Amino acid sequence: MRLDAEQLKQHLQRGLKSLYAVYGDEPLLALEAADLIRAAARQAGFAEREIFTADAGFDWQRLALSSRSLSLFASKKLIDLRVPSGKPGNDGAQAIEEFCSAMGPELMGLVSLPKLDRQSLSSKWFGALASQGVVVSAKAVERAQLPQWIAGRLAAQGQSADADTLQFIADRVEGNLLAAYQEVQKLALLFAPGKLGFEQVKEAVLEVARYDVFKLSEAMLMADAVRIARILEGLRGEGVAPPLILWAVSEDIRALLKIVIGLEQGKALHQLLREVRVWGARQELMQRAAKRSRKSMLEDALLQAARLDRMIKGLATGNIWDEFLQLGLRFCSGPVGVKMH
Repeated sequence: MRLDAEQLKQHLQRGLKSLYAVYGDEPLLALEAADLIRAAARQAGFAEREIFTADAGFDWQRLALSSRSLSLFASKKLIDLRVPSGKPGNDGAQAIEEFCSAMGPELMGLVSLPKLDRQSLSSKWFGALASQGVVVSAKAVERAQLPQWIAGRLAAQGQSADADTLQFIADRVEGNLLAAYQEVQKLALLFAPGKLGFEQVKEAVLEVARYDVFKLSEAMLMADAVRIARILEGLRGEGVAPPLILWAVSEDIRALLKIVIGLEQGKALHQLLREVRVWGARQELMQRAAKRSRKSMLEDALLQAARLDRMIKGLATGNIWDEFLQLGLRFCSGPVGVKMH
């Protein structure tokens, strides 16, 4: 069985299974999911808990021995296995498969994993977790879904806000779900249940956005001029190295150009997306950007990226951050009066 992290609470209300695996790239949601499972296990009488962290050099026989023995002082035991690398190796893979088969009424398993690659997701050991237990995916909350996620968290504490206020909070905590969680909790401490006003929230919420180069690429693909400027200001303020920004942006421009050229040649979009190695939610972003983009614009963008490279290396003069902004605005339609300071 497979669930999203947001579905777990409702699932647990219907009954507890003997085996769970939590994986994904959003630490907050993964931590919350694991805590919910552990709380449900305690309530169900699993009083003993044994924790194993399978890092380099871990002896997988310890897991096998634990799953075959129960304490004299507790009739039910939860084995909490953590695999930080997501790569158990051959011995670990076999041990996890055997571990899955050992679960029962008196023995429960919880396996915590990071974000997994395609190879791990299609492995035999992960298949055993999914077929014999419940696999919970703690996927990152996409930027477009963040206001709705915040609304859900506010509702859980008896509060609400209008769309503009939710968008404001999302803008302030961009890319940092833990910060969003903390801000929502703070609003519960500061204000009574009910609808929150924009000015209340504006004064209470801190600027905690975690700007990163990949969010900049996402904003460019979405043609969001204001967000491009805001993220660039954040990257500049945090002292992020311009070569790293240029690398991330150029990779997306090259991929987008390959897609546009391929579409002009009559190739299928799904084939082109595979060729440029674009997966998941970014496929839709690339598809929309490809429909808006012209080959000539993308070629000019690559030329501008080359000029930026020379500026970064000191071979050409100019303001690097203004040049980044102009490069980003190539992807936005209509006149935009945004200026970097």
